Formats: sequence, C-alpha cells, structure tokens
Amino acid sequence: MDPWAPADPLAETLGVLRMNGAYYCRSELTAPWGMALFAMPGYLWFHVVVSGRILLETDDSPGVWLEAGDLALVPRGSGHRLRSEADAAAPDILELGLERVSDRYEVLRHGGGGAPTTLVCGAVRFEHPAARRLVEVLPDVIQVAASDPLQADWTQATLRLMAAEARELRPGGEAAMTRLADVLVIQALRAWLDSDPAARTGWLGALRDPDLGGAIAAVHRDPARTWTVAALAHGAAMSRSAFAARFAELVGEPPMQYVTRVRMQLAHDALRTERTTAGEVAGRFGYRSEAAFARAFKRTMGVPPGAVRRSLSRST
Repeated sequence: MDPWAPADPLAETLGVLRMNGAYYCRSELTAPWGMALFAMPGYLWFHVVVSGRILLETDDSPGVWLEAGDLALVPRGSGHRLRSEADAAAPDILELGLERVSDRYEVLRHGGGGAPTTLVCGAVRFEHPAARRLVEVLPDVIQVAASDPLQADWTQATLRLMAAEARELRPGGEAAMTRLADVLVIQALRAWLDSDPAARTGWLGALRDPDLGGAIAAVHRDPARTWTVAALAHGAAMSRSAFAARFAELVGEPPMQYVTRVRMQLAHDALRTERTTAGEVAGRFGYRSEAAFARAFKRTMGVPPGAVRRSLSRST
C-alpha cells in the first residue's frame, strides 16, 4: 500500500477509532436520584438521555444539564456524578444493586418514585495510538444537544433505535445497543471537531494542515516504514527544515520522536495483548536489533518490553 495515497487525515484518524467496550448500562431512574461513576483512566464515558433530564458534574468543569435526546462524553474517563437535581444524593453506582445481564451489560433501577428518567451509559476504550492522542486533546465534557439543528437528524435517528432497544433487551439487543453506542460516540466527536475552534490547533490542527496532515496519516498507516525527516518532508512537498520546524510547532515534538512514539504505543499494545516476543514485535516495527528496540521502548514508554510481557503472563 502506498502510504502517501490521497486521504483525509482527520477522517482516517476517526476511521481507526476501534472501540473496545468495557461497560454498558441501561438505567431506569425516578426522582430524586443520583449516582457517582468511578474513574476509568484510558476510557471514555458516554451518556445518552433517552427520556427525562439529568445534571452531569465533574470535578474539573461546571455542571451541565442534559435533556431528552442529548448526548454527553467524558473523554478521559474521569469520575463524575449524575443527578436528577442539584441537591440529590449521589452514592457510588456500585452500591445501587445493578442487575447483571452479561459480562459487559447491566441494568440499573434506582430512585425515589418521582419523575422518570431513562439513560444509556457506557465506557469504551480506543485501541489505536492515534485515537488515544485524539482523546488527550478533547475537553473535559462534550455535549451534543438534540436541539442543535446540525446534529438533530443523526442524533434522533440513532436515539430512536437505541430507545427501542432500551425498552426491552431482546435477543441480540446487547450487540445492537453497543454498536449504536459506538456510532453515537463517533458522531459526537465529529460534531465537536466540526464546531470547536480548539480542534484547529495543536495535533488536531496538524492533521487538518494541508502539508502536515498527509505525513501524519502516512506514519499511522505504515509505522514500520523506514521513515526519515527527509522522506516525510518530501511527501509533504516541503523543505526538510521547514517541515521539521512546522511539525514541532503544531504537534509539540520533532517528527522522528513522533514516529517512535507511534511505533512504541503499537508495540506496547501488541506486547500487552498478544502472545508474542519482544524480538517479533521489534521486527514488526522495523527494528533489526531487539536491543535497539528495547532501548527505544523503555525511553518512550518508561518500562522495558519484558515488564509488559510479564504483566500479560500474570493476568492470564
């Protein structure tokens, strides 16, 4: 595959947002009610208000009210609270008697018998380093309002399907709910990228840059290629010095440091999830010497490859 094939780098980044759901929950609530959701570092929380209204609070941002049809993301998995009103008690969700439907899907019924609210919530993890880099630059909370005319059609169409599944979990309903949730998360990220000025600066700005975006996408597409600053600059039709300076300015690190970081994050995932050796992973990402790979890995990730392999062995 030609790594310089024409592409939309930002769309390509969204395309690698392979999501691995850790937890999904349908909540049937009656006022007054509240719950505290635990922090899940490395995951993204999402909340869909199927009916009713809720107050979402985090430690780092002011509370936001969500109405029926609204969607909210807590991108970095921070602990946060949901309430029917500002003064409602919010015990830990794990204390509320969840009904386990499967390993990853639960139903919660809770509250004081007043006005009803139905929520669909979940926590998902992105598996690709580029996706995780995207999550790092997102705000503490992203809200997509059902009243937004630019988002109403896709939000309401997806929510209608989700609400139908939420009313009664039928055979195959868990799979349908999780896939619909994935669609909502992607659409919410697209909405933020299209509307927020912050999405035009830093690493995201580099992805949108007509010169740098293709180079970044090429690295993501073929991280094992023998990349050099000169090769990346040539693909971007820039001089080596101009490319290096602009890349460092927007991305925040030199081009080859970025290439190494992408490789090492992918290598870390392979060592953490696959039964493979450090030598095999080194070869996969273009290193002829396992020792050179191990040095680059420890310098970038902070631990040697063997420590990641041992953690996989202990968990199985």
